[in-house]
Amino acid sequence: MIQSLPLLDKTVLVPRGENQAKSFSQLVERYGGIPIEIPLLSFRPIEKNQRLNDALLALDTYDWIIFTSNVTVETFFSFFKKERVGEAFPKIAVIGKKTGEVLTEMGLSPQFVPSAYVAETFVEEFIPFIDKDARVLVPKGNLAREYIARSLTEVGAHVDEVVIYETYMPDESRVKLAGMLADQQLDILTFTSPSTVDHLMAVVKEYGLNEQLKNCIIGCIGPITEKKLRAYGLTVHASPEKYTVKEMINSTIAYLDREE
Repeated sequence: MIQSLPLLDKTVLVPRGENQAKSFSQLVERYGGIPIEIPLLSFRPIEKNQRLNDALLALDTYDWIIFTSNVTVETFFSFFKKERVGEAFPKIAVIGKKTGEVLTEMGLSPQFVPSAYVAETFVEEFIPFIDKDARVLVPKGNLAREYIARSLTEVGAHVDEVVIYETYMPDESRVKLAGMLADQQLDILTFTSPSTVDHLMAVVKEYGLNEQLKNCIIGCIGPITEKKLRAYGLTVHASPEKYTVKEMINSTIAYLDREE
């Protein structure tokens, strides 16, 4: 049992949708905080097109497939039936603990998982596992970075990136976020990707809410997200070395303790 409640009565922005927010919100509540679920990102599969169809038909020609998120896994298998995995499915590499867990729940096992869940570490540790001229498929979202594909291409791999889903911010989130920021009802803002930062800042710019951010504590996951926040001129109070929601919350609590 937790002896103290370091987030007691503090409102914490949980920037995830209903399906992904539960464990995040429960963690906030465990420390006495009040989770405010406002999904800054939503995902929708793209319309199936020729490029995607060609990649699916040629799946047995790839040596590796790289999944960078659980959304990528779930969307990919909405197009490709899991029952076909036995048909010379490529070896699987993943980024992120959750990504691996989703695959395991589907009865699949990744052959490569990096020691840290960030693209730079993934590339550094993955390169020794691939042969020159290896064929690699990278299903991705429309806003995903090209770092992995570019880096693997530079060492001689043949990489095909295929966009399988679109990332957007729901209209209802924009309205709710603007209202809560304007009324200064959010004590702690958390960010899980650069896109969450961009989407929130688009609302801040649209409604002229820069001043309201100055009293917020800001926590994030990963160096790319932190870099994005700093590019907007924001102060990052919590950015843990381990890129998980749990560690971001712990890092935020540590910051609050230091301030007190």
